[in-house]
Amino acid sequence: MKHQLLGKKIGMTQVYDAENNLVPVTVIQAGPCPITQVKTMANDGYNAVQIAFGTQKESRLSGGELGHLRKAGVAPHRHLHEIRQPAAVDVKVGDVITVEKFTPGQMVDVIGTVKGRGFQGVMKRYDMAGQPDSHGHMMHRRIGSIGMRQTPGHVFKGKRMPGHMGSVQRTVQNLRVVQVLAEKNLLLIKGSFPGANGEVVLVRPAKKSK
Repeated sequence: MKHQLLGKKIGMTQVYDAENNLVPVTVIQAGPCPITQVKTMANDGYNAVQIAFGTQKESRLSGGELGHLRKAGVAPHRHLHEIRQPAAVDVKVGDVITVEKFTPGQMVDVIGTVKGRGFQGVMKRYDMAGQPDSHGHMMHRRIGSIGMRQTPGHVFKGKRMPGHMGSVQRTVQNLRVVQVLAEKNLLLIKGSFPGANGEVVLVRPAKKSK
């Protein structure tokens, strides 16, 4: 089975490794994630496992969500995520996936959501240089010319322009697990990845690790 875990980004800190080197790490409270549904090729047309994360009050879930979780015998949870599987897996509803599925030194991918920045101009959004600041110039941070009056006479699709920035999903690949604190459900992963503290992230074994 492809083991993946939902977790909450706690923040960054530093720890010492076995060679006494100071390593910057991001702390993730990963799991425990109970299995709420097992999909099979015979019943659903594909193989998958659905996991839950983050306990929640019953009053904050819809009737359909509560019924789905009660049928699985799982307490109310806030987040659900489906993991596609290449073949049928030997797990059952109610099993719990924990950080013990990961080991120190293992390479993982972390999927998170970039912090939202709202509507931004091209200098912040795309790191453009802007226009002159002096000599009577009056368009310091604006984009300038975006097209022409001659052929083709229109703005090309995909032109970098001001707009909404952030709040998009990003995957950071090949990050190394430094420590696994199973008793606290914590993963310490070297380096950083997008997302605010408290944001829900997905941790999976690296797909392109060498």
